[in-house]
Amino acid sequence: MIELEGVPELIDPVMVAAFEGWNDAGDAASTAVAHLEREWKGEVFAALDAEDYYDFQVNRPTVWLDGGVRRITWPTTRLSVVRVGGEKPRDLVLVRGIEPSMRWRSFCNEILGFAHELGVEMVVILGALLGDTPHTRPVPVSGVTSDPDLARRLELEETRYEGPTGIVGILQEACTHAGVPAVSLWAAVPHYVSQPPNPKATLALLNRLEDLIDMRIPLGELAEDARAWQVGVDQLASEDSEVAEYVQTLEEARDTAELPEASGEAIAREFERYLRRRDGGPGTGPGALPGTPGHATEGGDTSYLRDPSSGRTRPPKPPKREPDGGTDGGTDGTQDSAADGETGPGDRDDSSE
Repeated sequence: MIELEGVPELIDPVMVAAFEGWNDAGDAASTAVAHLEREWKGEVFAALDAEDYYDFQVNRPTVWLDGGVRRITWPTTRLSVVRVGGEKPRDLVLVRGIEPSMRWRSFCNEILGFAHELGVEMVVILGALLGDTPHTRPVPVSGVTSDPDLARRLELEETRYEGPTGIVGILQEACTHAGVPAVSLWAAVPHYVSQPPNPKATLALLNRLEDLIDMRIPLGELAEDARAWQVGVDQLASEDSEVAEYVQTLEEARDTAELPEASGEAIAREFERYLRRRDGGPGTGPGALPGTPGHATEGGDTSYLRDPSSGRTRPPKPPKREPDGGTDGGTDGTQDSAADGETGPGDRDDSSE
């Protein structure tokens, strides 16, 4: 039994979790939860015992000076609470840490123990993976769940993935078996610009989270950072003709794949989404007009198209297009693998199937 002290009774709480490591390409997911904690001034109320779950040779503790006194910060997972007011108040329980090295079942049981004690109504786990997606297009974010009823009610994909998984997949299944509604949101990060941070992917995750839990999320300077990131990657890509050609190929593949989405139903959904956001007024948050600083659009912080160990990234030649529109090996794969939500961020999506 987990006993919580100093935590007030929460209003319709939702748990939002993200973990650094395998499930966090570009640090997009963990940065999203850190943003929520910072903007809403989250108060940490619990931390899991690092001895139980972490290999300190893999995730080493850090030493720092506090007024001349040496202190140690151990790698762990912390839980905080944010109280969100407004017309429809709802509290969040934020879980942010590092993917554990061991005892994953005990780790998930401890997280679920907190969820039970706090009366959490739904768990949302954020993740990010590397994919064959161009940085010049909106970041694909897929919502998946193992619960068929939840998939229908929230218009999510029911996961069909089979293969290696990370703590995001394990925690989602643990929630399902415990009867706790759970959703995973996955952002696809361009594999050729994978170095953190990636504010554009973080912004896309927060956009989707905002729609899922029906809460207005303050963006701070995130939209501006996302635009700066896009400009920086554009400039670096233009300096390398091979990268520029590869990005163009990805753009063509993405645009072709999305043509069926330009339907009346899809347009109507996007318009409804815009109307829900516009109440906040221009430049004040998610309700701002597209392109204004407060609107949660995709934009881009200067990042790099370079591999720190080998210099400039040289992406593989894109697969040749066959007359029927297929490829002679490999596939775009971003949407399928992101929808399943289990492709490791260290792997390319063309092997996800």
